[in-house]
Amino acid sequence: MISDMKTTRSRKGAPGLIEVAARAGVSPATVSRYFNNPDIVKPDTKARIANAAASLGYIRDRMAGTLHNRFSGTIGLIVPTIDNAIFAEFIEAFGSKLRENDRNMLIASHGYNLTLEVPIVRSLLERRIDGVVLIGLDHDPIPLDMLAQRNIPVISAWNYRPNSTLPCIGADNRAAGAAAAKHLLDLGHRDIAFVFPDTTSNDRARDRLDSALATVAGTGHKPPAERLYIAPYDIGEAKAVGQRILSTTPPTAIICGNDVIAQGIVYACQSRGISIPRDLSVIGIGDFSGSAHMEPGLTTLRLPAKQIGREVAETILKMSMTGLPPSEMRKNIDVKLIIRKSTKSI
Repeated sequence: MISDMKTTRSRKGAPGLIEVAARAGVSPATVSRYFNNPDIVKPDTKARIANAAASLGYIRDRMAGTLHNRFSGTIGLIVPTIDNAIFAEFIEAFGSKLRENDRNMLIASHGYNLTLEVPIVRSLLERRIDGVVLIGLDHDPIPLDMLAQRNIPVISAWNYRPNSTLPCIGADNRAAGAAAAKHLLDLGHRDIAFVFPDTTSNDRARDRLDSALATVAGTGHKPPAERLYIAPYDIGEAKAVGQRILSTTPPTAIICGNDVIAQGIVYACQSRGISIPRDLSVIGIGDFSGSAHMEPGLTTLRLPAKQIGREVAETILKMSMTGLPPSEMRKNIDVKLIIRKSTKSI
C-alpha cells in the first residue's frame, strides 16, 4: 500500500491529480476536465472532485499544465498606481470576478511612466499569462507589438473613446469633464480654476481637462492660463497647490482632476478658514470610497469602477478562452453627476 501511494504521488509527496481521482471515484481524465473545462463535467461529479481535492489539500499545478495546455490561468493587469484609491475599487472587482472563474491576476504598476510597460510586459510573457489588461489608451507601441506577436489578448480599461484602436471598456472621460464644468456653469460660476495632473501620459486626465476647458470656453469665458494648475494624485501636494491658489485672488469654483486632488483642495481651504461651498465650490471626478463622507460631502462625477472591473474581467476571460476579439469592441459605461454639499450657486 505504501509503495503504491508513492508511485501516484507528485511534486515530492504532495497529493496529485491521481490521488484526487481515486478519492472521488473517477478517472484522472475526468479530474483534468474538471479543472480545465468544468462546464462539461456533471454537477454531481464536480462536487465529488471538489470535495476530494479539498480533503486531500490538492493544489493545482498550473505551470505544469501549460506544457499541454495554452492556458496558465493568470491574467496580467498593469495599472498606473496602487498607491491610493484611484484604482482600488476597480482592482478589487476585477480580482473577484477572476477568482469566481478560478483565475488569478498578476498586477504591476508603472507609476505613470509608460516606458516601464516594456519590461513589465516582458516579465508577464515569461509567466505565460493568458491576457493583459491595460489602463487607458496611451501606450508605448513596443509592448503592444510584443503581445500581438504572441497572440495574447489585450483590452484597455477605464477610458472610452468611440475610435479607440484597442478594445476598451470604460467611462467617457470627456463626458465627465464636460459634466463637471456644466454643473458649475449652471450654478453661475465663471471664474473657475482647474487642478489636474500632468496629462502627458494620462489620456483619462487629458480628456477630462480638455473637455472641461472647452465647455467653459463655449460660454465665451475662456479660462486664463493662470487658472490652470498641475498637481499629482496626491493629497498633500494637492493641498499645497490649493494653498497657492487661495493665497492670491481665489476663483469662485475649482474643478479637480479627481477626488484625491479635491480632498487636498478641501484641506487647503480648511487650513485657511475658507468655507466650502460658501466661499468656494469644489467638484471632483471619480466618487471614490469616502468622498460622500467628507465635510462637506464632495460633489463629483461617479466613475463606476466596480462595474468596469467586473466587465473587463469577464471580457478578457472570454478573449483568452476563445482567442477572439470581444463581441463589442468598445463599451461606454455611463458616468453620473453626484451632487452633494461642496458646490452651490452664486
